[in-house]
Amino acid sequence: MEGSGVGFEPEGVLACFGQRDLITTMPDRLDVLTGSCVQIPCSFDIPDQHKDKFNSAILPSGVWIKENSNFRERPDNVIFNSSKMVNRYQGKITGNISQMNCTTVFFNVTTNYTNIYFLRIESQPFRATDPDKSVEIDVSDFPSSPNLTVSGEVKEGTPVSLNCSAVAPCPEHPPELTWTLPTQFTTENQLQENPDQTISVLSTVTFTPSYLHHEKNITCTSVYPVGTSNKKAEHNMMLNVSFSPKDTSASISPADSVSVGSCVNLTCSSTANPPVTNFTWFQISEGKRTQVASGQSYTLNVTVGDGGLYYCEARNCQGCGKSNEVQLDIKGQEESKTSGVGFWFLVSGFWGCSRNSGDHFAYQPDQSFCMEEKLEAPRWT
Repeated sequence: MEGSGVGFEPEGVLACFGQRDLITTMPDRLDVLTGSCVQIPCSFDIPDQHKDKFNSAILPSGVWIKENSNFRERPDNVIFNSSKMVNRYQGKITGNISQMNCTTVFFNVTTNYTNIYFLRIESQPFRATDPDKSVEIDVSDFPSSPNLTVSGEVKEGTPVSLNCSAVAPCPEHPPELTWTLPTQFTTENQLQENPDQTISVLSTVTFTPSYLHHEKNITCTSVYPVGTSNKKAEHNMMLNVSFSPKDTSASISPADSVSVGSCVNLTCSSTANPPVTNFTWFQISEGKRTQVASGQSYTLNVTVGDGGLYYCEARNCQGCGKSNEVQLDIKGQEESKTSGVGFWFLVSGFWGCSRNSGDHFAYQPDQSFCMEEKLEAPRWT
């Protein structure tokens, strides 16, 4: 390494005119585990005016310099030279340096390796260092967490894929990825090359969510083999499952028979994600169904025609849920065969309005009215 420029010119003469003698390509940063290895993806190019000085017939030497590219002031900063049998760092250049591939592996990495590194190429008479490009190596005792992502919206009944990736700074010993999910699933694992030529392990899991999986945790764990032990990291995520209204229920208060003129409150409850946007109430009388109100609560001043069965429907953008039926009994009166006049109001406020006989639907007990259908006008005016 006597000369340090291109040919016999002092290093930096050409750089003073805005030109680089050596152009290297490598990642900006590598996160590495103590005791493991690190692979530095690396390639280089030489400006056309100097390519004739690069002698690929004789194996060129690759030199790694830490901290500062000007190694003459700190010769100890030269930590690896592929032409030497003994080096400060144990490693090897795995790329074909004659074809300008300088990919290098260092073994048994320690925290002292945390630094920035520059590449130098020596191929008589060509000798040059790239002072404008370095790779930062950060050595830690603990691996970084894997990256966990979801492909698209998580909806009940629709297969969805979750992707987990973890860096593999030592491709000879890549991490193993494992999943913890609240349901059965299938996985597919593969090594992938990133744009900066580093390697990652990608695991894709596919499953079909249900509303029971909403707000359940999933975990992806990366297990790195280091020597005779393993080092682990994990990423947790809570599932956000979109689903139509479930467990829709109607209740009536009071539940016993009531007198004409009494107030009765009907309440609808349901679980949905996103939340319910519309509650609709229906009365079933004499085998016919009538839409009577909208809103989560429905309070009425009982008239002779209000006896019968009631149920509610809850809707959101994912669909609809139908409740159980509740019975409104009127004291001293059999089921009314006529439609009365009364008042209703919602929990948000009171609106008095007379009710006339509205349009009805033939009622079938085993039929769900939450299917997409054209609803007739409600019976209030």
